[in-house]
Amino acid sequence: MASVDNYESPLVRRYAGREMCELFGERTRILTWRSVWISLAKAEHRAGLPVTSQQIAELERTRETIDFESAARHENKLRHDVMAHVHAWGEIAPNARAIIHLGATSAEVVDNADLIIMRDALRLVAASLAAAIDALGGFAETYKSLPTLGYTHLQPAQVTTVGKRAAMWCYDFVRDLQAVERLAAELRLRGVKGATGTQASFVALCGGDERKVLEIERDFATQLGFDAVEPVTGQTYSRKVDAEACAMLAQVATSVHKFANDLRLLQNFKEMEEPFEAEQIGSSAMAYKRNPMRCERATALARFVIAQTQSVFQTAAEQWLERTLDDSANKRLTIPESFLATDAMLRIVLNVARGLVVNEKVIESRLRAELPFMATEEILMAGAQAGVDRQDLHERIRQHSQAAAEAVKVHGRENDLIERLRGDSAFARVNLSDLMNPSRFVGRAPQQVEEFLRGHIAPIQKRYAGRKQPSDLKV
Repeated sequence: MASVDNYESPLVRRYAGREMCELFGERTRILTWRSVWISLAKAEHRAGLPVTSQQIAELERTRETIDFESAARHENKLRHDVMAHVHAWGEIAPNARAIIHLGATSAEVVDNADLIIMRDALRLVAASLAAAIDALGGFAETYKSLPTLGYTHLQPAQVTTVGKRAAMWCYDFVRDLQAVERLAAELRLRGVKGATGTQASFVALCGGDERKVLEIERDFATQLGFDAVEPVTGQTYSRKVDAEACAMLAQVATSVHKFANDLRLLQNFKEMEEPFEAEQIGSSAMAYKRNPMRCERATALARFVIAQTQSVFQTAAEQWLERTLDDSANKRLTIPESFLATDAMLRIVLNVARGLVVNEKVIESRLRAELPFMATEEILMAGAQAGVDRQDLHERIRQHSQAAAEAVKVHGRENDLIERLRGDSAFARVNLSDLMNPSRFVGRAPQQVEEFLRGHIAPIQKRYAGRKQPSDLKV
């Protein structure tokens, strides 16, 4: 049961999934620190430094035994979280105490661990994106040929299809997935660089043997699953890495916001709806309401993620010379919360995409109300091809269209343009019924969806087949 006396982030309590919450939790953080320490000790041992296999074995045996209370007591006295955990672990692994953190500075531990956690978080985001893409792709396939009213400037425009619109949402997420995968693949470990990035402490430990220093760093990185380390750093890796990650998450947030806002508009039109459960309450006062609360929440979380980019870019810009500590508290907030909020909003997208409601009769009704105006160009061409004067037809269509528009806007009547044209002898040779089939006006929308699914969605589905799906949806 969560505490009701102290503030707890709603990202953890209400929104984000268990996997992402645990990834940025304190236990994972310290376990990752310990993996860094063990990997460093192993690399130093293999390089011939005074680290024994017995000491490494003790560290491995006690890795998951964490005395958080002891660490808190040490930190209260030392005012240094990394050294507090060095001392706390040394109490549990006394024979290895002397070699924990050998040659390292705090950034060796914190920065490398942060990059490991960030890489794992990116992979979780990628899995959520792939699941959302799969769901929207299936929806686009189902409705690829269903005509619907298209909008520009939120005004009725040409006809599109429900599936084509879903493919547009989906393609934004495809772009995001490509960016996330690329960043995760290109992410470099900080490596072992020492207090100001010069590796001076490791040169001293290795008796001036630079090749041995490089050997330790390569071994260290390989153990932690990285192919490369940052070529140059100060005390920390460049905080532009954090800024790049958050900017990428903001791109995901932009896609989520667009999808959710579009669906909110369509729900207002009653054309489409997000899922609504049998006992769900839409409003405490207006019992009839079906508010798009999932999409509203998604847009709220998306704005939060987008807003974090200002902070992380300022942090990257504020790093003085080799390092200043004003990044630390900021990183503890911006990085985890950006990932948690991204995880939460993608879970909403997945939930909504898997349960989208399409009100086909409403879509048809709204389309037919506007279709006569959209069909006028084809009516004009059909009449001209039948031998009627094109300019005369144009003028008649203009007059009838204005009269029909007035009937709709001023008197609230249905669009009767087709009936008006049927009553005009100039259009006697035009088969108006055939020209009022909405499918005539969708262009290549169905084919575009099929091509998109084959070329872009199928490879993603194949790549992520069998992978663990996001769980613990909080919607």
